[in-house]
Amino acid sequence: MIGPTGRGLTYPDGQVRDFPRACNACGVLLAEGADPAACRAHLARHLDAPDFVPDPDAPYGLDLYTLRTAATRLGFGVRPRDDEGRSALRHPHDRRAAQAELFAIDGADRHPVSLGLLGRAAERDALLASLPAQAGWTDDVAILLDGPASAPRTVPVAGFPDGAVRVAARPLDGDFADQRNALQALARHGWMLQLDADESLSPGTGRLLPGLAALAGEGDAISVGLARANRVDGVLSDVFPDVQYRLNRTSVRFAGRVHERPVLDGGWPRSFIGLHGVIEHRLTAAHVRGRSRVYETLDPGRGRSEEEEALMRPYAD
Repeated sequence: MIGPTGRGLTYPDGQVRDFPRACNACGVLLAEGADPAACRAHLARHLDAPDFVPDPDAPYGLDLYTLRTAATRLGFGVRPRDDEGRSALRHPHDRRAAQAELFAIDGADRHPVSLGLLGRAAERDALLASLPAQAGWTDDVAILLDGPASAPRTVPVAGFPDGAVRVAARPLDGDFADQRNALQALARHGWMLQLDADESLSPGTGRLLPGLAALAGEGDAISVGLARANRVDGVLSDVFPDVQYRLNRTSVRFAGRVHERPVLDGGWPRSFIGLHGVIEHRLTAAHVRGRSRVYETLDPGRGRSEEEEALMRPYAD
């Protein structure tokens, strides 16, 4: 998603620098010939301090909105120094080079996060069996199965308090957004992370989600995207990072019968990408070959048949 740009940055010493390229997803600015490994190493060094100070000679440039995402890769959050900085988070991308206080997300304020799982009736037991590993970061789990409507019923699961895990059902009826919205409504906390039955999250990634939700709240964001690693028959697919906006305030609603996305009041500036971990997505080649045709039937014109080839192609950095 890197392309030409007319953007630039103004640094604290008054220096103005224009950049030829930018990422259309996160907004990072890149010098001509910038080496990714050198950029990552430089960023890591500059995040190893209580405050982030911009370097006008770096091979990349960050405004505050983009720094917030970049810092999450190493488990850090950012706090603006002034009102202009707070405005920059809400109105990206401005021309001020990022300056901010840094803090560890896992030691910061935390917002409780519910875990929501979607699946078929036949996947119920597997979903329940996956839960004990997540007990360290959430105390509220809602499972919504595709099937005849049934009210939530509590199920005991090791590591969770009584009544924390509930299983309900409703017909999917070919509308993934409606199913996600019904799952959102089952959350007991103000934020929910949603996963499908063929997706998983490491406990380490999960432990940072409450802090990530708090970071979002400080910047008036209501949706956080996580990279998804699509593994087709165990091989990482070229459709990566395939960002999925699955950590949302429970007031957020999804739209789209297939390839559903959250609808954000205020648009994309009220979201950002977290880079501290990935959603693992397990697929088979047979499922990939048939998925686009099924989706096209459900929502003509949105089946993304071109994605089939990319999913079958191994990832190359």
